[in-house]
Amino acid sequence: MQISIFVPQHGTIEGITPAFRTFHTANEFLTFFGKRPIFNIEYVGLNEYIAANNGEYTIKTNRLLSEVTKTDLLIIPPTFGDMDKGIKANEEAIPYFRKLHLKGASLASLCVGAFLLAETGLLKGKKCSTHWAYINEFREKYPDIEIEDGTIITEHNNIYSSGGANSLWNLILYLVEKYSDRETAIMVSKYFALDIGRDSQSQFAIFRGQRNHNDNDIQKAQDFIEEHYNEKITIEDLANLINIGRRTFERRFKDATNNAPIEYIQRIRIEAAKKFFEASRKNVSEVMFDVGYSDTKAFRDIFKKITGLTPTEYRNKFSKLGDEI
Repeated sequence: MQISIFVPQHGTIEGITPAFRTFHTANEFLTFFGKRPIFNIEYVGLNEYIAANNGEYTIKTNRLLSEVTKTDLLIIPPTFGDMDKGIKANEEAIPYFRKLHLKGASLASLCVGAFLLAETGLLKGKKCSTHWAYINEFREKYPDIEIEDGTIITEHNNIYSSGGANSLWNLILYLVEKYSDRETAIMVSKYFALDIGRDSQSQFAIFRGQRNHNDNDIQKAQDFIEEHYNEKITIEDLANLINIGRRTFERRFKDATNNAPIEYIQRIRIEAAKKFFEASRKNVSEVMFDVGYSDTKAFRDIFKKITGLTPTEYRNKFSKLGDEI
């Protein structure tokens, strides 16, 4: 199986080398198990030598991207820094990505490599994952692509994408298992000390209220929610605050923030709860009341839906104080 790893301009070693090392390690385990190594891995790029980490490293590609007429899997690592600059620096590669996919190649973007993948036009009307911190920017730039908020791995018609940062390892492991077997993927995960079962980046996300819009009335409602999240807030209260009807308010709020008002309130409250769990000795019930909930089951269900963990699991994992509830 031919695996081509694109070396982007404005990339870093941390984003480029994991796939190369992982598939080589998979070959070693396949040999150890008495099986035939199946992965032929190469670096491809727009130039023979490509600088990474702002020139700290130089990666030598095995082939120019223009020389690749066929491959089974093309992996698109992330660029770092300004996304528009990253896209501009790699725009020459976009037609080659599209051409290879049309010839049968699977495409896999890692982290914010999703921006380069989106430039191909192949994701229109489809789903995609990327780093949680770039979701709003991605939505604005590519409104015809459905971004999977919090998802580690997205697959659609042989096009794969991963969540942010270390989530790229989960997609790489997924591909190792898909193209070899579960035994090899498990051994690779143990070798690199990776959690093979993780399927959500929600526990790592930090909710930043979406404010990069020009609806001043909705920003006023957002301010109110963020100042009074621990109180009872109704949609009617918010609509009355800016003197419009409920249905109009709900529509404008969703258009501006990509969240329904109730979802926004929930996410603000859960973000506050996360901070309490990280930095205080309060138990679940105390935190629940402090952030505006009175129903324990509802609080636990919403917390897990948003973070992927129960309140107790979250505190035990992220508490700076190290205290268990």
